[in-house]
Amino acid sequence: MEPVVKCQDLWKIYHSGKVEVPALRGVELEVREGEFVAIMGPSGCGKSTLLYVLGGLTPPSSGRVLVDGNDLGEMSDGERTLLRRRKIGFVFQRFNLLPTLSAFGNIAIAQNIQGDGFDPHRFEVTVDLLGLKERLHHKPSELSGGEQQRVAIARAVVTDPKIVLADEPTGNLDSQNSEAVLKMLKHLNQELGQTLVMITHNPEAAAYAERILHMRDGRILEPVAAPLPDPG
Repeated sequence: MEPVVKCQDLWKIYHSGKVEVPALRGVELEVREGEFVAIMGPSGCGKSTLLYVLGGLTPPSSGRVLVDGNDLGEMSDGERTLLRRRKIGFVFQRFNLLPTLSAFGNIAIAQNIQGDGFDPHRFEVTVDLLGLKERLHHKPSELSGGEQQRVAIARAVVTDPKIVLADEPTGNLDSQNSEAVLKMLKHLNQELGQTLVMITHNPEAAAYAERILHMRDGRILEPVAAPLPDPG
């Protein structure tokens, strides 16, 4: 089985005037369907840039990045946008919830944007898994930070994406809420088989993943091939 995410000699170079600033330097990475992978590294190591490239938010400068068999470097902006809607869920450090909508509206809008319409069964399963049933009619300002992040996670997974990309998902939470959110991400991975790639600088957060990779200076330092599926 091919990995659901695969990078080969992936480079991302930004330009500051006439100066080239490489953020990614030949990244090699494989993630298999159903894995929970954490990518750790200090600020400025390139881990956020890697997540944005994997999510089709910015194109690679060179090399290949494939998501569910789709080569992002060969796609137009419009094609990458469609891929994001149908294959990728995002969870950010900033919750990015719409303040005028209830928790219900913030989650349901993701299904409508995807284009397949509202799926009540998937919505109910997602809400139950994340413990949000009693908070659906509250707006973000009426929710705690942990509850807002759970709504953001529900919005990311309610469309049943192939992969969820989480960018420091506990960065704005206290330790109690961080633990609750990480346990729920682990639960989603184990109960729904959701593929998760999480970037973090926190070793305690990374410990919830089944595989931890380390980044420095735009490169992944560890062996990056995804483990083979258990034949049993």
